[in-house]
Amino acid sequence: MANKVNLRELILNILLEIDKEGQYSHLVLRSTLEKYQYLEKQERAFITRVCEGTLEYRIRLDYVLDQFSTVPAEKMKPVIRELLRSSVYQLLYMDHVPDSAVCNEAVKLARKRGFYNLTGFVNGVLRKIAREYGSIHFPEKNSPVEYLSVIYSMPAWLVEQFLKEYDFATTEKILEAFLVTQPATIRIREYQTEEEAVLESLKEEQVIVEKAPYVDRAYYVKNYDYLPALTAFRRGSIQVQDVSSMLAGEIAAVKEGDYVIDLCAAPGGKALYLADKLHGTGRVDARDLSQTKTDLIRDNALRQNFLNVVVTEKDATQLDRESLEKADIVLADVPCSGLGVMGKKKDIKYKLNQGKIRDLVGLQRKILEQASTYVKPGGTLIYSTCTIGKEENIENVQWFTEHYPYELESLDPYLCEELRGETTAQGYLQLLPGIHKCDGFFMARLKRKNEWNS
Repeated sequence: MANKVNLRELILNILLEIDKEGQYSHLVLRSTLEKYQYLEKQERAFITRVCEGTLEYRIRLDYVLDQFSTVPAEKMKPVIRELLRSSVYQLLYMDHVPDSAVCNEAVKLARKRGFYNLTGFVNGVLRKIAREYGSIHFPEKNSPVEYLSVIYSMPAWLVEQFLKEYDFATTEKILEAFLVTQPATIRIREYQTEEEAVLESLKEEQVIVEKAPYVDRAYYVKNYDYLPALTAFRRGSIQVQDVSSMLAGEIAAVKEGDYVIDLCAAPGGKALYLADKLHGTGRVDARDLSQTKTDLIRDNALRQNFLNVVVTEKDATQLDRESLEKADIVLADVPCSGLGVMGKKKDIKYKLNQGKIRDLVGLQRKILEQASTYVKPGGTLIYSTCTIGKEENIENVQWFTEHYPYELESLDPYLCEELRGETTAQGYLQLLPGIHKCDGFFMARLKRKNEWNS
């Protein structure tokens, strides 16, 4: 049966939904791909590549458009703007797609959407870019903010923030890493699971498997069609999780029989990591704010048959008196700006501003206030985020230790030698894309003192 789905129109619809509705790109894309699961693998790969590429290169694409269009990109009608952005991405970054096909399909789509009077404009802009792209002069390094913003498609205010905290070379490595596509990372279960048997199962299904760094049983996987369809996934033998997230579980150093509270647990990766380390003993109380989030945790826990995980809906900013001084370990992986995972969540950088980050810091401290009361004297609090700015990370830890009876405790006993350094000996680790082989992530291990002196 002939395939009647117009892939480029599908891409246009996705981009418009993200732009107009303010939806997160990875959720819209995932939902669309699930709806069109019957499409060929290469067709779904094309949709993913163009959508993600158009989003992550948006600033650079607009810079190019503005060189060739009489109408600035920001002044264009949304349909035309997203159509041109996605078309320019194909022209510049997808060599196997003929320029003529890109231009012709864009014109057809403009006409189909009712923009008959703009078909000449669309055609003229795209054909001129295809012919003359090599003549564009991009910003030079002697204008560091503009250079980094345009070349790596990062909002200027974020570039300025990174340059305040890191030198130019480090900042450029971080921004460059965000634009490099990384393979999915999985963790093979430890308890009652044979690692070699799982690896063999993946290879039998033609999955390319490569050892990931820093953590045992962590692997990169490539060349699969639909990961949830893999036998190892359906059996609950593997969990999708970045190495950085696994490391937060490692530094918790859970012991058999421990009671663990994970305050912001969805989708459940860290909670299940700790449950696995408990080897069927103890309990992990995995909490999150809404049923939508807790359902994600329940689905993952059920698939992996974890009987020592209890999932509940609770607001981490509200005190739970029944949990006072009960937990051996509390994990506060708090809501954050997500700047460390911009390589995977392409539109985070366009949705943020400094005011939102300040609001997040307030939220993070409110959660820490409650978390501090649940840890037993002598117990452990793990604070973590998937961001890379000091305001949400080490500055929060410093504030916390000044106001609550906690002290940082060395991470070195729980980390591989490659990650150990001056800060890990002090009790915290900032992982940076491009510098480390994982997402940007922050983690700190805090021990509760025996006495509360307030």
